[in-house]
Amino acid sequence: MRRRSRRFLQIIKEVEQGLLYKPIDAIVLLQKISNIKFIETIEAHIALGLDPKYADQQLRSTVMLPKGTGKKIKVAVITTGEKISHAIAAKADIVGHEDLVQEIMNGRLDFDKLIATMDVMPLIAKLGKVLGPKGLMPSPKAGTVVTDIAGAIKEFKSGKLEYRVDRSGILHVPFGKLNFSALDLLLNLTSLYNSVDKNRPSGSKGKYWKSIYLSSTMGPSIPVDTNFLKDASIL
Repeated sequence: MRRRSRRFLQIIKEVEQGLLYKPIDAIVLLQKISNIKFIETIEAHIALGLDPKYADQQLRSTVMLPKGTGKKIKVAVITTGEKISHAIAAKADIVGHEDLVQEIMNGRLDFDKLIATMDVMPLIAKLGKVLGPKGLMPSPKAGTVVTDIAGAIKEFKSGKLEYRVDRSGILHVPFGKLNFSALDLLLNLTSLYNSVDKNRPSGSKGKYWKSIYLSSTMGPSIPVDTNFLKDASIL
């Protein structure tokens, strides 16, 4: 059984057991009880009525968080020809063609997002075994196989992120830092909710939204009432 620290046992007393919190109240509470020396990330853990072993119940998409993630994203780009200079001008952190593919094959993974243009997809197909387990393999669904390189770089650096359900049908999505204002975090969370709702898989049957818990890096999980996310004006 996992042993919890004295600090954790003290702060969890602040969470009222059996209560479904309003999202804004859960966010404010996580901010209030945070007492560690670094700025924690806040995450949403969303249980959906999906069985990802079926192709028509898999969920993978992207969302633009209007207030950003609070994390500096390092973007790598694999492309060719004049598009290399376009990527450099758009302030990609790493840019290359066959040379970068080889570096990745040799173990280079010092980036958060890998963007590719369609014309190099045959070249990077062999990277699947390296990038797949890390969730870094470029994909149209993830918004990382693009024609507009500059636009894609700007979006990911500004707060666009990818989400996908795990094998249990649960999403684990960071949506900001605890030093954001509570209203900014609520806006990000509402955008995530709307994106997940909009991208409901065609094979989803019955109840789609099962539960949402909010937690911080070193904090407890707090259950929230999804009804308050259906209308961003309800706080």
